[in-house]
Amino acid sequence: MRRTRLFALSLCALLFASSALMAQESVAKKINEIGKFDKWCLREVKESGLIGGKTKYLYEFYGNQDTLVTGKTPFKAPEGYLWRTNNVLAIVAGVVKTNNTVFPEKRGDGYCARIETHIEEVKALGIVNMDVTCQGALLVGALPEPITTTKDPMSKVLYGVPFTGSPKAIRLDYKADVGYEVVRGTGFSKLKPMGYPDYAEMTVILQKRWEDEDGNVHALRVGTGIERIMEDVPQWKNGYEINIHYGDITHKPFYREYMGLKTDPDSAYHAINSEGKNVIIIEDGWAAEGTEPTHIMIHFISSCGDAFYGGVGNTLWVDNVEIVM
Repeated sequence: MRRTRLFALSLCALLFASSALMAQESVAKKINEIGKFDKWCLREVKESGLIGGKTKYLYEFYGNQDTLVTGKTPFKAPEGYLWRTNNVLAIVAGVVKTNNTVFPEKRGDGYCARIETHIEEVKALGIVNMDVTCQGALLVGALPEPITTTKDPMSKVLYGVPFTGSPKAIRLDYKADVGYEVVRGTGFSKLKPMGYPDYAEMTVILQKRWEDEDGNVHALRVGTGIERIMEDVPQWKNGYEINIHYGDITHKPFYREYMGLKTDPDSAYHAINSEGKNVIIIEDGWAAEGTEPTHIMIHFISSCGDAFYGGVGNTLWVDNVEIVM
């Protein structure tokens, strides 16, 4: 009887481990497949007449070139699509507006993703005259639509998807044009050059998350791989790897302040809790090496500063992103 029980327990443990491994491989496979950026979907949106009524286009990296979604229907990720651009539909006080900062660009026989920082103009003679600095971002996670307010911009993006495992790195091809002067453009005042340069950033983070009884989402930082691109990379770097470092990295020689824990509410990552509320992710500390993560975050941004601040002209191209296990 004891042997039978031990065998049953061992079998359950084996099945659980196999199931977890399959789930991990499934997430990695979906991320890697879309990370080739060879398929994309085009959305056509007519903006409100109050701001000019122009027809604008928004890109996402799934489907195929013939896919065209029209109207102002909010984006809903199809099954298995774990990536998201910050190309977004906004409906604020009934006014329909779009912003597109990530584009497909032809590369060889396929496409890559071009991520850029630019000024979005919102103008209507005698009524509206706004200039907003928009940073480009490509990420694994979600950005629910429509955007209905400009308040608390960091809360709009939900970085990360469920994931277990201990990947070594993410591998990708990239090039960059960076170092442009930061311009502040909030839309509520004139554009203001800030006198210092801006850079692109590539990030992979593993977290162990949990929710307390009050609905707050906490996390330990399990793994970190963050690289800030501080000089132009005019030619493609193919097969480049961003290594993931586990545990507390604050005493490592490569550590920089921007790799640290997100403890400032204004810059913290956000998640949806079990009650459906958007809350900040409280990074409580560094996980001990060997801790199993619950989530992976991957994102590429053309500007590394605060929202509405960016080096106008900064551009980051990425292609063939994959998780290296």
